[in-house]
Amino acid sequence: MASTELSRRELANGIRALAMDAVQKANSGHPGAPMGMADIAEVLWRDYLRHAPQRPGWFDRDRFVLSNGHGSMLQYALLHLSGYDVSVDDLKNFRQLHSRTPGHPEYGYTPGVETTTGPLGQGLANSVGMALAERMLAARFNRPGHEIIDHYTYVFMGDGCLMEGVSHEACSLAGTLGLGKLIAFYDDNSISIDGNVEGWYTEDVRQRFEAYGWQVIGPIDGHDGEAVRQAIEQARADTSRPTLIDCKTVIGFGAPNQCGTAGVHGAPLGEEEIAACRKELGWEHGPFEIPDAHYQAWDGRGRGEELLQAWGERLEAYRKEHPELADELERRMRGELPGNWQELVAEGLEKFAGGKKDATRKSSQAVLGHFGPHLPELLGGSADLTGSNNTWWDGCSTVSQAQADGNYVFYGVREFGMTAIMNGVALHGGFIPYGGTFLIFSDYARNAVRMAALMKQRVVMVYTHDSIGLGEDGPTHQPIEQLASLRLIPNLHVWRPCDAQETAAAWAASIAREDGPSMLALSRQGMEPQQRNGEQVRSISRGGYILKEAGSGKPELVILATGSEVDLAMAAREQLEAEGRAVRVVSMPCVEAFCEQDEAYRQQVLPGDVPRVAVEAGATGLWQGWVGQCGLVVGIDTFGESAPGPELYEHFGLTADNVATAGRRVLG
Repeated sequence: MASTELSRRELANGIRALAMDAVQKANSGHPGAPMGMADIAEVLWRDYLRHAPQRPGWFDRDRFVLSNGHGSMLQYALLHLSGYDVSVDDLKNFRQLHSRTPGHPEYGYTPGVETTTGPLGQGLANSVGMALAERMLAARFNRPGHEIIDHYTYVFMGDGCLMEGVSHEACSLAGTLGLGKLIAFYDDNSISIDGNVEGWYTEDVRQRFEAYGWQVIGPIDGHDGEAVRQAIEQARADTSRPTLIDCKTVIGFGAPNQCGTAGVHGAPLGEEEIAACRKELGWEHGPFEIPDAHYQAWDGRGRGEELLQAWGERLEAYRKEHPELADELERRMRGELPGNWQELVAEGLEKFAGGKKDATRKSSQAVLGHFGPHLPELLGGSADLTGSNNTWWDGCSTVSQAQADGNYVFYGVREFGMTAIMNGVALHGGFIPYGGTFLIFSDYARNAVRMAALMKQRVVMVYTHDSIGLGEDGPTHQPIEQLASLRLIPNLHVWRPCDAQETAAAWAASIAREDGPSMLALSRQGMEPQQRNGEQVRSISRGGYILKEAGSGKPELVILATGSEVDLAMAAREQLEAEGRAVRVVSMPCVEAFCEQDEAYRQQVLPGDVPRVAVEAGATGLWQGWVGQCGLVVGIDTFGESAPGPELYEHFGLTADNVATAGRRVLG
């Protein structure tokens, strides 16, 4: 509990001093939020937050998310003062190249940072995913007398977070699911970059969250530590609903001439104002100087050691009584796949060879039915398109307020929220989340997809209806530029399989990938199954491989294709081979995986001296780089039309005849 030697305000002022000093030294940053929320943070971190600075990844820790990530110095100051491996020198290096204290909190850079925040509202949505993961794991693993999973998710957020649409999506679902161990602190200071928000943000936030089904507390004085403590007690007493604590604060609290104004939001205070602030706060210490008494009062390592020891003892007792559950929990905490995973993959690749013509979205459902029973960590879902995405398999059960131990979330029409929540689930650990929508609606989710790639999270996006082949829904629903634009996101693997066997390989690669997200672009229209030998099957996971070699064994032309256009490439090859031309067909279901292969393999598949044609039902720009100046691309660089899919392929020139014609032109 709070120290009797130093007041709460004195301890909070240490945060304020570090924040204004670091921003001043960097000559950039946001001092206002850290200074305004320091009193709230002091109560939460010193009295309630269960964490172990010496072991930041302890699984049953409380999660803390700073959704208004521009206030990053608040989090860095808290980590430093609490005893994490964040030094004064790290604070002095705020916002500098390769610093452990970047401008916004970044997962993987700073110990104790749970998620990358900055794009406003997404940290809040991530926290919903973390709270969801905690609730589901507790339902799955806790047993009477053994509360092995039992922690809270706390999130700080500001007006900007709540203006963003993703906050509506995520918080609405959190209320519906009754995520009662999610507690959000609203920094209600009425200021954003453009000034006082009364000109553009006047809704009743408290009534809004009450309508979501949240417990709403406040407004309280966010600078009154006792009021904050009482609010947290009230929040924790109700675990049937998430809680919003409305904290009235003054941005830049303590800066006598700038507090309460937009000027303190995102710029250094300046030396004169900092000196005046020190006087106002009674802070008599120099820049980056924290007295030993403050460090002792803040240090969380002793309490952390007690928590670690107690949890270790609980885990041992749990293991003795429930050994199989303990093994499964520890495997999932480590993020490891089952020991028979490779056997499952081999069985799946064999199982889905050949077969009948089918849409890859349906093949995907069958593949999930193969892997799902062996992967309890798979958490599925869809943004109101379950029947179209085929993301539900026979072993699915619905996650709801009444049933936490499910494995499928009905996200509703919330593509952005769904993806950001999945990111939070993955960051929490214990699950591999996947979620579906139409490929065209990846545009709604795009920034969360980007954040998954930036944080290197194991998240799988299932995007169906991947081309004009979806037909009559027309250009609003027909993706053209989406595949190319998604492939531009670093560290995202985009898979576009051409049949059931490639779909199985794509799923296997996506599930096993530990260092980034994957996306499956799946068709509505049927795909002809391709024939492969053992080496070709093993090569699918490499992203690109020789599907059909030239008849002579030495190609004079290579046709590259993905997805439904592999059929066209194979038919065009038949035409050209009949004319005496030696043509190789390369299926490239994942450009990114292919680029990660060694140079020798890439040269083997795509010899540099052999001309190329590429075909894909989408924008041609990316493929132009693969075929070079002398090659040709058959694709679409206009919006689609409303008509049956086969007619659209003919209308836009996506035919075997046109691919063959392009090959003849390239060959001269």
